[in-house]
Amino acid sequence: MKFQLSEDQQGIADGLKQMLKGLVTDESLKALAKEGAWFHERAWQTLAEAEMLGLAIPEAHGGAGFGMLELCLLLEQVGRTVAPIPALETLVSTALPIAQFGTDAQRARFLPGIAKGELMLTAALVDGGTRDPRSPAATAVRDGAGFKVTGTFTNVAYVAQAARVLLAAKTDVGVLVCLVDPKAAGVAVDTQRGTNTQPLSRLTLEGVSVAADDVLGTEQTGASVLDFAIQRTLVGMAALQYGVAREALIMTARYASERKQFGMPIGMFQAVKQRLADAYIDVGCMEVTMLQAAFKLDAERDAAADILTAKFWAAEGGQRVLFAAQHVHGGMGFDRDYPLFRYFLTGKHLEFTLGGANETVERLGALLAAS
Repeated sequence: MKFQLSEDQQGIADGLKQMLKGLVTDESLKALAKEGAWFHERAWQTLAEAEMLGLAIPEAHGGAGFGMLELCLLLEQVGRTVAPIPALETLVSTALPIAQFGTDAQRARFLPGIAKGELMLTAALVDGGTRDPRSPAATAVRDGAGFKVTGTFTNVAYVAQAARVLLAAKTDVGVLVCLVDPKAAGVAVDTQRGTNTQPLSRLTLEGVSVAADDVLGTEQTGASVLDFAIQRTLVGMAALQYGVAREALIMTARYASERKQFGMPIGMFQAVKQRLADAYIDVGCMEVTMLQAAFKLDAERDAAADILTAKFWAAEGGQRVLFAAQHVHGGMGFDRDYPLFRYFLTGKHLEFTLGGANETVERLGALLAAS
């Protein structure tokens, strides 16, 4: 079977590559770091003006009506530039569940603003009380027409920019998925720092009131809503990691062609060739497994095993590629004036978020054994 992007998809990929490569430069990232900022506002606004933030948002709400596969093309380019923008959090983890399970009023309230770049949302999928994001430890109890939620969530990105945080809590009859205002009474926000130095937050909720119109689905359908959000987030992370690893490999191949030792480029030495060849195979596996998972999600086919396979390759293959890149670069790889260190740290962050390689392969094994 030959898999090939359509003409539209290739056009989207080429346009995004040109756009982000021109904006998210090494110099612009150094300037952000100097300011202590972690949001490339110009890149986000440019994507909005080019109507790329609405790729997977329904046309009725200002989007283009494409699917997960097109979003993965965007995320790949975000990974290739290690752009600090909330593409995964806003466009995948929250906009897609709202588009799928939200009421007409919820879709009208959130989706047009996201497509225009005027509204950012984020998701809190790492519950501090459990290793399994599908079994929340946070609790929710009925409070009139709404709920009161109590729990702790860690590693939440872009809380400062987000108008709402998607999170899940267990109830007496099921799972509640809701959109919480991070500035609401009862929400405490503590600072954390990611492996890649990204500012993250720990949210502690103590009886936080959630109105009925901030609930996605019902208590009975909440588990499905949460699973939908997690599945797409995992595939989105695989797309980001594929972009990170691919660009690191390109950077390393270029370095091995230019750096000379004993009168010849180091890329001429057999050991370096083998290391880069293995990395090339890993990157290819990351791409194929990620695209297959995205394709199956768009086709509404059972993609559970494909998603875990893509996450496994993103974690295992990604770390091998990035270690090889560091190894071939030698001391240059750790120099903060050289861009490779951002790719290594971003790759490590993505490798472990929502489960590393061992944890993912255990879940895949359990899934296959149960089927």
